[in-house]
Amino acid sequence: MASRAKATILDIAREAGVSKSTVSLVLQGSGLIRPETAVKVRKAIEDVGYVYNRGAANLRKAHSNVIGMVINDLTNPFFTELAVGMERVFQSAGIVPFIANTAENPVRQEEVLKSLMEQGVAGLIVSPARGTTPGAFRRIETAGVPVVFAMRRLPESRIPVIAPDNHRGAFLATAHLIGKGHRRLAFFGGSSDLVVYHERLGGFREACATLGIAAADTLVFEGETSRKGGIACLDTAIAMAEPPTAALCFNDAVAFGAMLALRKHGLEPGADFAVVGFDDVTEAEHYMPALTSVAVDAAGLGERAAHAMLKMIQSRTTRAEDHIGAVNLVVRESCGPDRPRRPGMGDAA
Repeated sequence: MASRAKATILDIAREAGVSKSTVSLVLQGSGLIRPETAVKVRKAIEDVGYVYNRGAANLRKAHSNVIGMVINDLTNPFFTELAVGMERVFQSAGIVPFIANTAENPVRQEEVLKSLMEQGVAGLIVSPARGTTPGAFRRIETAGVPVVFAMRRLPESRIPVIAPDNHRGAFLATAHLIGKGHRRLAFFGGSSDLVVYHERLGGFREACATLGIAAADTLVFEGETSRKGGIACLDTAIAMAEPPTAALCFNDAVAFGAMLALRKHGLEPGADFAVVGFDDVTEAEHYMPALTSVAVDAAGLGERAAHAMLKMIQSRTTRAEDHIGAVNLVVRESCGPDRPRRPGMGDAA
């Protein structure tokens, strides 16, 4: 579906009942305009969905070759690998990517998006920060700027999403732990305000229910999606009267934190407590012990998001199909040996 025509200064002038030159002065921040007039013009700007194109104001070329990549957490190696995949495609296409880290802060995200829109970006690839509201991108959509979400979707949003099959990945990982004889399992990290959290937690719970794990032995520990979060989850779990013996972690960063915390408690990851991550970042293979993880092909997803964005720009549309990428479990040493099975317990696949 083609995007709607962008609002113009003339539209604002008509809405506010002022001249075009008055609107221009307000946009430039001139002190020559009376405060009450400036307020009326700014309200009209919001009402018509106008976005100030600073690039055009500076007499730069009208068609931008800049695409914004707005990432929620560049300290997480997964998102670094995702961004590298995007950049590889844009470089080949002669596009200049502008990357920004929002550090999971929706206020910072709003500032970055506003600045990029004023610079006249051709499109935006965004991994939304925690706490992002569904309406946060409404003005950008109204302006007709293509947006693709990477890894995270927002409830009730029609913006296309590029993401892995989170539910299946979590199911495969949990089934592997159950197959190794674990009967009291935990899910570490993430929070209920993320759609991806519900997808991964849903796969974990479905595997437990399908493969005969009692609800009382299916434990969930919310926390930060970082090493710090993994440490906190493990500390809480290990203090229980009957702690779990294995955990599926929201991502690899949480898994790395959990393994650090195990050693702090005098326990060895794999031998004493099984850990599985999600994302299979490069570090997972080289960690000690090497981390079992759900591989999602971060760079491949980044490339897919970039190709989708280029196609949207070329087609002059803000619509595209979602892409749910294939996943597979890469088994390494962090799950340790099989556990002895309880009498009467059948083997789990």
